[in-house]
Amino acid sequence: MVATLAELIVNSVKTYPKPDFMLVKKGGAFAPLSAREFGDGVKHLALGLRALGFEPGQKLCLLSENRPDWTMTDFATLCAGGLTVPIYTTLVPEQVRYIVDDSDATVVVVSDAAQWKKVEPLRKGLAKVRHYITFAGEAPAGALTLREVQEKGRALAAEEPGLFDALVSRIRPDDEATLIYTSGTTGVPKGVILTHANLLHNVKAASDLIEFTDRDTVLSFLPLSHVLERMVMFTYLYKGCTVAFAESVEAVAQNLLEVRPHIMVSVPRVFEKIYTKVMDQVMASPALRRRIFFWAVKVGKAHGALALAGRPVPAGLALRRRVAAKLVFSKIVAKTGGRVRFFVSGGAPLSKDIAEFFYAIGLTILEGYGLTETSPVLAVNTFRDLRLGTVGKVVPGVEIRIAGDGEILARGPNVMKGYYKKEAETREAMEGGWFHTGDIGRFDDDGFLVITDRKKDLIVTSGGKNIAPQPIENQIKSSPYITNAVVLGDRRRFIAALVVPDFDKLRDFAGGRGIAFASVDELCRDPRVVDFLLAEVDRATPLLASYEKVKRIVVLPRDFDIEKGEITPSLKVRRANVTAEFRDRIDALYAENAEDGRDDGAVGG
Repeated sequence: MVATLAELIVNSVKTYPKPDFMLVKKGGAFAPLSAREFGDGVKHLALGLRALGFEPGQKLCLLSENRPDWTMTDFATLCAGGLTVPIYTTLVPEQVRYIVDDSDATVVVVSDAAQWKKVEPLRKGLAKVRHYITFAGEAPAGALTLREVQEKGRALAAEEPGLFDALVSRIRPDDEATLIYTSGTTGVPKGVILTHANLLHNVKAASDLIEFTDRDTVLSFLPLSHVLERMVMFTYLYKGCTVAFAESVEAVAQNLLEVRPHIMVSVPRVFEKIYTKVMDQVMASPALRRRIFFWAVKVGKAHGALALAGRPVPAGLALRRRVAAKLVFSKIVAKTGGRVRFFVSGGAPLSKDIAEFFYAIGLTILEGYGLTETSPVLAVNTFRDLRLGTVGKVVPGVEIRIAGDGEILARGPNVMKGYYKKEAETREAMEGGWFHTGDIGRFDDDGFLVITDRKKDLIVTSGGKNIAPQPIENQIKSSPYITNAVVLGDRRRFIAALVVPDFDKLRDFAGGRGIAFASVDELCRDPRVVDFLLAEVDRATPLLASYEKVKRIVVLPRDFDIEKGEITPSLKVRRANVTAEFRDRIDALYAENAEDGRDDGAVGG
């Protein structure tokens, strides 16, 4: 019976003694790492940390890209009784300093010289840190290599053969396992304390609801610093899947063809990019090929609607679906490696249109919902209970209720222990014994959870209309010409938006229209460009109520920036920071209509 994450990995390497426990790109090809090699690496690193004086309850900060060493270090920390504190590699030095200092970490692990450059200047101010470790082959002055630490552990194992098993057996389910700092879309990041039991509840619930097997190969590319990818990594190994590590986000398309995974967990942005790429290729095709494509998608959606409703599919439609699959869908599916059984989407809302498109072509996306504070999954779609446009049904053992103001409240064995060193914030979040998610949602008639928006993001116009911006933004981003969008209008008379264009496509548009420009900023301010993109927004949002319609836009000359604090490492927009950064342009946009005398829903572009 696996009761802790330490027991999970010990059990997995014994139960699944695979030669390809993990796969990692080396010398131009994916090379295997066996279960025995991985298990020995975890054992010797845990003991090596022990030899360095790392005690149960202490924290280890991990600043690295995804790789087997990341997961090995995570499990070694857990087996030693410590807490892993993941840090996104995209954070700037000051953000790294805050997390290392606030977490009281005694060990900091970095992947390479690039990450060491962030840490090295901070060392004098990090008095609690006793040891620095690098995954690189050579360590800079003042640090150790991972292999050197493992050698210390190997020596300790020879001296005390039963020590590793003893360390693992001392860990209890309610022991703290990790400290994960929230992305902080508002305010200072908070350290979320999750226990072994918190995370294992999600692992077991996920593996019961969705079929993961030791015959599956999965592609891991979301940052392991993100609670979703970390939890599914635990689930993969719990069920004996072979885990292949993508080289980078940019290399995912190529890695899909090389690894040919059965499962991949992603955020909506990746699916949006795949959809956009497909549509770009279709629109550049001859007219006949375009007609065949759109016919096939129409057939696929009709077939999918009946299948999802549990209704019989007429023989004629089934035949047309097979033809569509052969002529069109098979070519798209082949780009994923051709073996995908399903995708999982989380971290942000997935557009229903995107989900329907993928389902129509034979690629099922199981969307779920949760937060760092809930380990993370609260609800998820499954093959048995699947409804596109929702985040599924509540996972067993978890309770969800909708407060009077629409906020989603949750409680259960997966809910955090609290925020580290922040008792007041913990009490506020857990008021009444329920975790207050900050999300607004509802249940449909069949018990599927629908997320509307973030409570703090809801827009109330000066005319008293309540508007949820996220669904509108997701629709806007379905335009191939628009990469990002932030809807505006709180206490204003009408809805507007900040729009980040696809700059390559925008340049092509300008060239085709004979629009000359000396800079990207000049291009984005050109009235013809603004009018074109506003028309794209209108095209992407045909079913909105008049008061929800975007009446005017600001076209931004760049995307939102992590270093400027405009988006989080998990790509969530920090609305307050974005609106502050572009305040002058927003005010000018609304000032242009200050005296037109028209109310919400009546202001023209």
